[in-house]
Amino acid sequence: MKIRPLSIEGAWEITPQQHGDPRGLFMEWYRFDRLAEAVGHPLRLAQGNLSVSARGVVRGIHFADVPPGQAKYVTCVRGAVLDMIVDIRVGSPTFGQWEAVRLDEVDRRAVYLGEGLGHGFCALTDDATLSYLCSATYNPTGEHTVHPLDPQLAIDWPVETPLLSARDEAAPSLHEARASGLLPDYDACRSFSVGMNTRTTP
Repeated sequence: MKIRPLSIEGAWEITPQQHGDPRGLFMEWYRFDRLAEAVGHPLRLAQGNLSVSARGVVRGIHFADVPPGQAKYVTCVRGAVLDMIVDIRVGSPTFGQWEAVRLDEVDRRAVYLGEGLGHGFCALTDDATLSYLCSATYNPTGEHTVHPLDPQLAIDWPVETPLLSARDEAAPSLHEARASGLLPDYDACRSFSVGMNTRTTP
């Protein structure tokens, strides 16, 4: 597999090598050792999620308190989505910026997002199915959202009328979330990541 860093620190794109023949195909869609080499520490596997969305659904922008945060390894096993990584870490040199990666059942790419980054996606097909590996279990009191249609973020969603959940529809803007102290701190996220490196170094 090929692992390349994205423009936002703490995020990577993973492209697996697919081996196919008339029977079908085989690939390694996750390798803890290869990811750990790129990221600097292994992904602690605490929870696995599956998300199925109709075409035009937009989910996000979701994030968790750091610590403990929630790193995510995301791939699309059916259909296609435009996956969105958003830097919501206060003090980051790329604060407020986003990067999109198409995840689909053709190239079968994945993305890794470190703790403190915001995540969302838009379903490009019906029954778009995402599989998540997460570093922490769901914590409803420590997880938050920023409005995906916030003009300050100006995310170029590929749909005219996004379908949002009630929670995402009522989410604060990036400015409001920052003013209320909800957003992760960039230096705290970096310190947490360094601590992860130290704890996993032999």
